[in-house]
Amino acid sequence: MTMANIEEEYLDVLQNIEFAIVSVYRSEQALIDYDVNKILNILISGYQAEFSKRDMSKPNLTPLQERLYESVKHMCEWRLGREAIDKKEKHLQTENIESVSVEEIIACLKRIRKSVETWTKQSGRKGYLQYIDQFLV
Repeated sequence: MTMANIEEEYLDVLQNIEFAIVSVYRSEQALIDYDVNKILNILISGYQAEFSKRDMSKPNLTPLQERLYESVKHMCEWRLGREAIDKKEKHLQTENIESVSVEEIIACLKRIRKSVETWTKQSGRKGYLQYIDQFLV
């Protein structure tokens, strides 16, 4: 899978994950690209461990990183068809959403991580967050 293929084939998944990121950023302006990159790396490692049936303990996170982790993980779990989008709902609301595989979630998280690295390099410690903030309503 190339990066371009991921963007074309999984645009909705990428947008869902980025929405989870930007939602935290909009309420927590202290969030920086470093935090996003760290959480993406943790989630990628976690899903890779799950895929290869290994255990992985979650590292210590700041409260802000924990909030971001929970937000992004919840969105990934929803796209995997494992959780309802609204945690108060008991049933999975996946009628209009096609579930993706763990490998596909990993590919999407890696694509977003590449974007974080690119925008941080180009525009500084909030480059990625400021970039995606303008596209997500």
